[in-house]
Amino acid sequence: MLEKIKEIIAGQLNVEESEIKAESKFKEDLGADSLDLFELVMALEDEYSVEIPAEDLEKLLTVQDVMNYLSDKGVN
Repeated sequence: MLEKIKEIIAGQLNVEESEIKAESKFKEDLGADSLDLFELVMALEDEYSVEIPAEDLEKLLTVQDVMNYLSDKGVN
């Protein structure tokens, strides 16, 4: 799952996949702003056919948070 998520994040945030680690924080480490995060969530929703409610977004601070969230939603 990490490789696919890294690919999506790299495309959305215009960073190298090699810079993205499970512990990477979207804002601090990857330079994402609110619009970047919104677009990233839309891409993840499209890719994994899940809906990520706005109230859950504030809990998704790192790449690992996203992987855990998707796993909890039944995504493998």
